[in-house]
Amino acid sequence: MPSLPRIRRTRRHDLAVVDARPRTPAELTAAGLTWIHFDAPTLDVAQELAERFGWHPLDVEDILSKRQRPKVDDYAEDGYLFAVLHFPAYDRSVQRLNAVELDVFVGPDYLVTLPGHDLKPVSRLFSRCEEDEAFREQLFSKGSGRLLYEVLDDLFDYCFPILDKIGHKLDALEDDVFEGRSDEVVRDISNAKQEIISYRKIIKPERATLRLLERHIERFLPDELELYFDDIVDATERIWDLLDNYKEVIEALEDTNESVINHRQNDILRILTVFSVILLPLTLITGFFGMNVDFPGFGSAWAFWTIFGFMAVCLVGMLGFFRYKRWL
Repeated sequence: MPSLPRIRRTRRHDLAVVDARPRTPAELTAAGLTWIHFDAPTLDVAQELAERFGWHPLDVEDILSKRQRPKVDDYAEDGYLFAVLHFPAYDRSVQRLNAVELDVFVGPDYLVTLPGHDLKPVSRLFSRCEEDEAFREQLFSKGSGRLLYEVLDDLFDYCFPILDKIGHKLDALEDDVFEGRSDEVVRDISNAKQEIISYRKIIKPERATLRLLERHIERFLPDELELYFDDIVDATERIWDLLDNYKEVIEALEDTNESVINHRQNDILRILTVFSVILLPLTLITGFFGMNVDFPGFGSAWAFWTIFGFMAVCLVGMLGFFRYKRWL
């Protein structure tokens, strides 16, 4: 009896929704090569695949682990290669750039890709191979190593649009800083800096891992295709160089923005200080003549206008002095 689709209920409306995600790995076979793809594998799926292909039990633990570092394990005696790679993906729920793990098993006649979450480039390539039989035959006939190259090439091509978005964001931040919106872009600069840091944390260990993968994957590649993985390594170096440039740009923007804010605060403090210094002698004069004692001309109109005129002369004189010193 065929299994029924799993049903779950939403809390808000209590409506039944069918979970359409496949419960078994998707599999394609052509030219003597098998490609198996499955998102977020469970323990049962991992053990089933391990028994089928003869994987080491520790590899099953690595598949299920959520905190596995990028690495390459070459099981030459068992005839397969196991690699753990990380790729950036934007999580809209938390609005952060996170690392998605991709576990890869490469054998002489199979390729197994097990991402922790959906990686669109891998899913699209698998769908294309599934729909286009001629393309599948052509690609699979070149061996598991070449198929892995196509998977990684699409994944790293997917990395560059994310870099372009960060670059456009930095350009917009630069315009905002120099257009007088320094206070408003503090949070945006912090978010962009966090994205660059997260991206660098993903790519930095990947560089050494891909160089190691390039050396070990040669036995699954024909001689004329050995140079293909150099292109993958070059892509990671280009990404790293761009991230280095972005890191310098965001740090410079942060310093410039702080300088603009500090300059604006200094202007405010300078103006307040000038007003305080101007009012200080006027306050002294009014305090002196405001004493409850008799002085020459006390109670007369000419004494009031004399004091008022002296205060006006002090005010104009101090304003002229500050203007002469270019403090105003």
